[in-house]
Amino acid sequence: MDSYELRRTFHMLTTPHVADAVMRLDLPVRQAPPSVRPLWGNVHIVGRIRPARHTGSVDVFLEAIDRSSPGEVLVVDNDGRDDEACVGDLVTLEAHHARLAGIVIWGFHRDSRELSSIGLPVFSCGALPAGPQRLDPQSSEALTSAQVGTHRVTADDFVLGDEDGVLFLPLDRAADIAAAATAIRDTERNQAARMHDGTSFRAQAHFAEYLTRRDREGITFRQHLRAVGGAIEE
Repeated sequence: MDSYELRRTFHMLTTPHVADAVMRLDLPVRQAPPSVRPLWGNVHIVGRIRPARHTGSVDVFLEAIDRSSPGEVLVVDNDGRDDEACVGDLVTLEAHHARLAGIVIWGFHRDSRELSSIGLPVFSCGALPAGPQRLDPQSSEALTSAQVGTHRVTADDFVLGDEDGVLFLPLDRAADIAAAATAIRDTERNQAARMHDGTSFRAQAHFAEYLTRRDREGITFRQHLRAVGGAIEE
């Protein structure tokens, strides 16, 4: 999928729906550490990954942006360092002008007030006032991959991010993931609507039947939900 198709396909899907879909498809769940949070609420980003490994200078970000296409997400690997901020207002403004969809930082940002006024969605571990005081050698993978927590990501992946966090997903499975996530979302919305109308989830999930089958057959609740079309654990 290109950037337009990703936005069109995933714009109504949340990270919880998609995470459940990934599990249903037996794909690995790759999510950013919980410290990687959006700078403000009501944010939703989706786009192909444009990786950049920071070593002390912003030139790697400028080169990554120079190679980017509109709709991509700049994923910055600063090794989760908490002694420096690696992205500020100028890099964010440059990404915004290049029509990137957002920035995800495995590290810290600065210039919070300016970033808020720019309005480009940014996820990071937090804010620090001081930039880097180092200049390390640049890795041969500086522009081809990024490490975020325990996960290595490349341009073969895309990002989905919202208030619940950030997921990294294989681009070649985007259509399958979206279809499964949409089915899960619609099932859960229907279940919630029925609950508002007075039908408990226990009734919808035939919970009494599950307890009987659990004691008799040893099935798990997840197995039972799959049989009856429930989605709450998946």
